[in-house]
Amino acid sequence: MGEGLRRGGLPGGPDTAGTQPGAEPRPVGTPKIVGIVWGLLVLNTLGSAGAKTIIPLPRSLIQMVTMGALVAAFALALAVNLRLRIRASAFVFLLTLLLVPSMISSVNLEAGFGALFRCARLTLFIGTLWLLSRWWDGSPTFVRHHIRMYFAVLGSVAVGLVVSPGAALPGLYGGRLVGALWPLTPPQIGQYAAVIIGLTVLLVLGRRTDRVSAAVVIVPSLVLLALTHTRTATLGLLIGLVLAIGSLILTSAAARRFFTWTVLCATVAAVGFSSALQAWFLRGQSQENFSNLTGRAKVWDALLAAPRSTSEQLFGMGLGDKSFGGLPIDNSWLAVYQEQGLTGVALVAAIIIVLAGVALLRPPSLQRACAIFLISYCAIASYTEAGLGDASPYLLHLAVAASLLAAPAPAAATPLPTPAVPRRHIPRWARRSEVT
Repeated sequence: MGEGLRRGGLPGGPDTAGTQPGAEPRPVGTPKIVGIVWGLLVLNTLGSAGAKTIIPLPRSLIQMVTMGALVAAFALALAVNLRLRIRASAFVFLLTLLLVPSMISSVNLEAGFGALFRCARLTLFIGTLWLLSRWWDGSPTFVRHHIRMYFAVLGSVAVGLVVSPGAALPGLYGGRLVGALWPLTPPQIGQYAAVIIGLTVLLVLGRRTDRVSAAVVIVPSLVLLALTHTRTATLGLLIGLVLAIGSLILTSAAARRFFTWTVLCATVAAVGFSSALQAWFLRGQSQENFSNLTGRAKVWDALLAAPRSTSEQLFGMGLGDKSFGGLPIDNSWLAVYQEQGLTGVALVAAIIIVLAGVALLRPPSLQRACAIFLISYCAIASYTEAGLGDASPYLLHLAVAASLLAAPAPAAATPLPTPAVPRRHIPRWARRSEVT
């Protein structure tokens, strides 16, 4: 497995991209340290709350590691971009505007001093994205960074499952897979697995990696996704791939073949394994519990019914832990409404609409398909997961989509060579006369 990954597989593709049909090398001028910065951003967004780990990790220690990762990411991005060269990006610009309602609501301290801390974190996060925007040129460079980092995270989950199956599949979560080495919840693991599966499938269809290396990523990720029993991630993966591959059908024979075989296999699975699929999807829940989205609907109704002042409606109550009444909100739009008000909801909607609009206007390509997958996945997951209004993996997914939709940087014009002036031949006798 390691040999395949080093040889131009998904995580290491750029190193040997020239040996694969249709592959493209890593863009000239993109430092390797950019990948390290991206990995630190991923580490920062892993969170500090989750299942009990094999070795108990104090939450203060985890927060120190994640915040230290963000500070290091910003410092490294600044060191590699000392001249502060950035590219115009509507995505990062709208994120910057999102800081305004976040700060207005947080200075009231209704959510405590933690709100100001979260504002500082979001500011560093957005600042790092601005510094990295210099290398957003429409190439799949950040797609590969994304796959590498989340594959490493899933690798830690797999190690925890092997070392301590009881801790990785606890009864507290109904036997669903959790992080036993780092506190990760089933929805987190399902999200990471679904995203890298979808991106890897698209890279295979675009012939940017070989099938063996892709299988090394896809197969174990599918197993981990199945063990999490995460419905949102599964639906996001399936719908996102349908939309992304659909954008390639008219221009890619490989996409047409994959789509045909996928529909055929899905039909056979739906007929032959309908009872097993239904049991996996329901996770042993009653119809009533399933209909109110595992209790989420009750929290949403209470949040919307809570009295608010005009200021709270417009700017929210400050950045918090995405909960209401001690219960998780589990909806990006309502979480943004709670913390950043209607202004924040409008800005987050603008981010999704702008990215989707730019993707639809681009001609069919692998980059466009990957962006469509990421945008559609985040839009689907926003219904039952929070994170679009704060530093989170969802904003990293959308940042990758923005990097894919960025126009290639114009090549520097090379000056025309100055024609050499032919030297005039002087006869030897004439040179002698000049000397005398």
